[in-house]
Order: sequence, then structure tokens, then C-alpha cells
Amino acid sequence: MAVRSIFDGAHIRAEFDKAGISLHFIPLIWKHVIKNPNCDFGEIPSLPSAAYLLLRSKFKSFTSSIDSVFESNDQVTTKLLIKLQNGEFVEAVIMRYDTRLGKYNGKPRPGGLRSTLCISSQVGCKMGCKFCATGTMGFKKNLTSGEIVEQLVHASQFSKIRNVVFMGMGEPLNNYGAVVEAIRAMIGSPFQLSPKRITVSTVGIIPAINKLQNDLPGLNLAVSLHAPIQDIRCQIMPAARAFPLEKLMDALLLYQKNSLQKIFIEYIMLDGMNDEEQHAHLLGKLLAPFEVVVNLIPFNPIGILSQFKTSVEMRVVMFQKILRGTYNIRTTVRKQMGQDISGACGQLVVNRPDKNSIGNANALTDIEDLHL
Repeated sequence: MAVRSIFDGAHIRAEFDKAGISLHFIPLIWKHVIKNPNCDFGEIPSLPSAAYLLLRSKFKSFTSSIDSVFESNDQVTTKLLIKLQNGEFVEAVIMRYDTRLGKYNGKPRPGGLRSTLCISSQVGCKMGCKFCATGTMGFKKNLTSGEIVEQLVHASQFSKIRNVVFMGMGEPLNNYGAVVEAIRAMIGSPFQLSPKRITVSTVGIIPAINKLQNDLPGLNLAVSLHAPIQDIRCQIMPAARAFPLEKLMDALLLYQKNSLQKIFIEYIMLDGMNDEEQHAHLLGKLLAPFEVVVNLIPFNPIGILSQFKTSVEMRVVMFQKILRGTYNIRTTVRKQMGQDISGACGQLVVNRPDKNSIGNANALTDIEDLHL
């Protein structure tokens, strides 16, 4: 069996507990490794002798490494290609923002520079969404909690991470145990991320949604809805057949009742498929019982074989106006960053993009802006 990551919280706790070593040493170990990525375990100060022996025999400080780094022409997006110990690869994307450049309720936003990390939970994905490049890889493996947390540690070498969104490769709720364990590590010492700054995106895995609020209260839930009726969802998201829209909305109503939090709705705009006036009205009626924020996402190219086209800007604006004006639903349009390095929404697939192939990327509206 492969050696475990030091950041695999459940396993290091179990091993320390079995050896009679106090668990309060674990955050101290993590803090030292984060600050000293290439350290030997023997360099970590003030541990009991049994801890050094256990760490060397059963754990690695890192089970993954940064293989390649891609910088976007927008100068604020960085994509990391991360190699796992089994030779597989995943991608993570760092997006930097200056909140002072935007406005909220007509006033300058508080804060300043910050970074969001888009993180992967699987190698590939079994959901098969037809507009997503990751789905073309098929499903290869679930990441361990340690491999998920290591993405945050790697990214922290480039920028101080304030927000984490599970919107990278894979369906997070299909790797439920590892994702929950990883998030628990992220909100604990020494990472100390706020649950309000962590967002888990899902296509709608109903049993996991029902568990999530109890296991991780305060977390943000984003649902990849992408169509207002079941038939269209099934055409573009084959996995939707297992999770009928009516049952999904019932699960979301219960989630919102228990959590008392907004739900973020992700809606990719596909020309002629789900972007017409009738679709906007159907979506508005579907979401009327909820407190939601709808994020309209213009489709990003995923290659010449794609069967979809990006909605024209006029139709996106019309869609937004209907949701806002007729149904009073807060609706934003996500402007993409990192398209030139295949780092934008739906483009994550293991490759080494030609930085000259697509051109400059545009600025992005951060989903975390919506929490202010």
C-alpha cells in the first residue's frame, strides 16, 4: 500500500491514537511542514520519540508534487499541474482578486488582495457532463483527503489562499468521505479557513446533500443545475437521470431549511440549448421558493469536437434581466479567467496547453464575492 500523506487527517489521528501519542502534536507537525516543505521529519521540534519513528515509517510530508505551472496572460491566474504518487495528474487553479476594484450595493468593496483556489477531488470524473472537458477523461480515481489538502499547501507557496472552491476535476460528493475529511483539516489548525469561505459544487448527489449540512455546517453549497427541466438536464448531464429534478429540489429545500443559508446555482449558458427566454422563466419559477444566487456561466470552449456554442452576450443579458426583474433572483454573470491556459470553468483536463492557442483571458467575478 502507498505511504500516506502527512495531511491525511483521519489516518494520522488513528496512528497517533493507537501509539498513545497526543493528537495535539498534529497541527504542530502540519505547521512545520507547510513552512518547511522539504524538511525531514526529524527536523520537527519537540515531538515524542515515538512520533518520529511512526512518521518516518508510515507517512510522507508530500505524496504529490508540482509538475508544471502555467501563468495566464491575465497575470492573475495560475494553474498547477500536480503529479500524484501513482503517476496520475490533477489540476488546481489559483485566481487572484483585488476586491477594491469592484462595488457592492453601489459602494466600494471592503478588503483588498485575496486569492481563491479551485481544487480537484478526483482524477477525471464519472458524471460525463457533455460541456465539461474533465468528463472526457472518464473516472480514474478518488483523491485521498491528504491529496486534496496538499493542493492547498502547494498553492499556498504562490499566494495566500482565502477561499477554496471544490469546482476543479471530479464530483466532490462522489468522494464524500475524503472531501469532508479534507475540509475539516482546512477549517482546523493551522489552516484556519472559515467554512463560509469554502464552497462545494455538485451536480446534485441527493443522498450526500442530505448529509452535508450535518457534517459540515456553515459550508457553502453550489449546485450545477444548468437546465430548468429534467429532459434538458439529462441531455447535457447524463448523471441527472439518477437524480430527478423534482427530488433534487426537495433535497435542496430541506438543506436550506436546516442550514438557513443561500444556495448558489450554477447555470452554464449553451446557445440554443438552455438560454432562451422560456428557459429563463422556467428557471425563475423553479427557484421561486428558494433564497439563491444564480451564477450564469458562459460556455468555455473544450475543443473542436464540442457540440455546443457559447450563448451570445445579448441572450445572457436578457436571461439575467428576466431572473432579476421578473423573479427578483440575485443573478451574476461569471466572467472567465485563465481561458488561455485551459484553467476556466469546465476546461480542466490533464494537458499542457499552448499558451498562444486561445488568447488573453478576461477578468472573473469570484463566487466568494457573493458572501459579502
